[in-house]
Amino acid sequence: MVPHKTPALFKYLFPNLIWNIKDSEKTIFLTFDDGPIPGLTDWVLQTLNEYKIKATFFCVGENIKKHPRQFSRLLEAGHSIGNHTYHHLNGRKVTTNEYMDDVFLCDETLNFQNVSTDLFRPPYGRLKTRQRNALKHKRVVMWDVLSKDYDASLKPKDILQGTIKATQPGSIVVFHDNFKAEGNLKQVLPKYINHFLGLGYQFEQL
Repeated sequence: MVPHKTPALFKYLFPNLIWNIKDSEKTIFLTFDDGPIPGLTDWVLQTLNEYKIKATFFCVGENIKKHPRQFSRLLEAGHSIGNHTYHHLNGRKVTTNEYMDDVFLCDETLNFQNVSTDLFRPPYGRLKTRQRNALKHKRVVMWDVLSKDYDASLKPKDILQGTIKATQPGSIVVFHDNFKAEGNLKQVLPKYINHFLGLGYQFEQL
């Protein structure tokens, strides 16, 4: 399947989750999941810097601990940081207690880096009702547009076209800061940014 826009039904069923930013005329919110990792995170930072764009990175606690240099670079560049659990857990496959312990462990890892955030994104977008209720102290950020850059069966041109087509003012767009997405991301991200800058859009962090 090509990149797609989140169905309106999801937004209706789960109104307390953040799907997009309303009343954001010609503004797009880029988000990157799963990092930081050596190499690709550095490339993403360089690309965003070239366009003078700020974004939001939903980081995996384990990767923060493994790659503190890349995480420090995110902070130095002034990007927003969100919690993406410590072990990139699928909420539907673990208990609520296990899930929340992992969320808190990621928070502790962030705190060790002098970072505090109320932004949270569930890996895979998967949450049980009890987990969602337990996360009331967080702003749970979903997305309006899923690029599917991680899907190696998709051609970069199809990812680009699908992501552009699905994007609207106020869209929260998901790209991935992981090795599986690297090939597609490097071909799609600069063209995506150029397209919308050419239309007079701006990019902001959450």
